[in-house]
Amino acid sequence: MTKAEIVAKVAEEIKISKTAAGKALALITDSIAQSIRKGQKVTLVGFGTFSVVQRKARKGRNPRTGKEIKIAAKKSPKFTAGSALKAAAEGKAPAKKAAPKKASAKKAKKK
Repeated sequence: MTKAEIVAKVAEEIKISKTAAGKALALITDSIAQSIRKGQKVTLVGFGTFSVVQRKARKGRNPRTGKEIKIAAKKSPKFTAGSALKAAAEGKAPAKKAAPKKASAKKAKKK
C-alpha cells in the first residue's frame, strides 16, 4: 500500500478531502520523525514502537575487492511491531485483553 492509497482510504473512511487526509498523515509522520530526531520513543499501542538505536563502529569488507574497511558508528531508526500488528501479519484476530474482574459485593451482616 502506498502513501497515496493510505490518504485515499482515510479520506473515504472519515469523509474528508484527500488534501486534509494528506496533511494529517504528513503531520503524523513529521511528529514521529521529530521525536526520533530528539532520541525519544514513539509508542502506538497495539501497532508498534519507533525508537533510535546506537550502532557500534565495526569492520566490514568491500564485496567487490574483499578489502577490509571501517564502518563508522551511527544512530539508526528502529521499529518494533506491537501485538496487534504481529497478529495481523499472521492472519489472526488481535488478542483480546481479559476483562478486569469485578469486586464482589460484600453483604452487610445483620445483628
